[in-house]
Amino acid sequence: MKVLVIGATGRVGNEVVKALLLRGACVRAFTRKQPKPDTFPDSVEIALGDLGDPVSVAEAMKGVDKLFLLIGREGVPVELTQAVTAYGLAKKASLKHVTFVSVFKADQFPEVPHFANKSAVEEAIRAGGIPYTILRPAYFAQNERSFKSELTGPGVYPVPAGNQGLAVVDLRDLAEAAAISLTEEGHSGKTYDLVSSEMLRGPEAAATWSRLLGKQIAYAGHADFDGFEAQLREKGSPNWLAYDLRVMFQGFIERGFSNTEDQAARFAALLGHRPRTYSSFAEELAREWAAA
Repeated sequence: MKVLVIGATGRVGNEVVKALLLRGACVRAFTRKQPKPDTFPDSVEIALGDLGDPVSVAEAMKGVDKLFLLIGREGVPVELTQAVTAYGLAKKASLKHVTFVSVFKADQFPEVPHFANKSAVEEAIRAGGIPYTILRPAYFAQNERSFKSELTGPGVYPVPAGNQGLAVVDLRDLAEAAAISLTEEGHSGKTYDLVSSEMLRGPEAAATWSRLLGKQIAYAGHADFDGFEAQLREKGSPNWLAYDLRVMFQGFIERGFSNTEDQAARFAALLGHRPRTYSSFAEELAREWAAA
């Protein structure tokens, strides 16, 4: 069995490639440019192309059995077009299964551009006729890598996570779930919420990082979303992305983004083990920073 991994060089796709190889699948990695040496094992095929070029996508699908479909953050402005096009080409090529990475509670935040995109793609996939699995991951624990300067410098936890609790998932557990859905029977037509048993709360995250870094970390709060959006722009985020993240976190604060124990237990049953927690990843990341 051969799986085409779209988004293979990204932080999620790279982990999916590893997880598929561990399960004995053959992998073809779809990438816009030739990857750097040692990005993938020699057994991984490389298919050069662009999601904006349907001809290259169709060419990459020749000779594969299944598709892992993920549109990365940089693709949000064109995500709906690219995802539906890729899905349509998978149907035309008679692929046996498509696993699509959506987002937790995709249908509950229609004002957030990337949620709206993913919700629409979900509907297209459910109506399309190919066996599918939809994965709905929560907030990525690995997002915290990008806050090293704020945490180790001025000592601020900048994510407006609020006090209610945001659902969290580790990318490696997402990758494992994707590999399971593509290599095992019984996942066709299923939608899985990818959430751990431990949620993220702003004050608690600040306390966790205070302990791990041995310094006082303050929670930046969640009262000034105009300021949050402006800071994202100042740090180099495109205007569309700054707005997208602003309305996302504002929606989380207003309506919640927490998960239930049953949702976490269902994810654990899919994996066959307890999902990694925010705290365990934070400890891992703090050790990595200390050793650098």
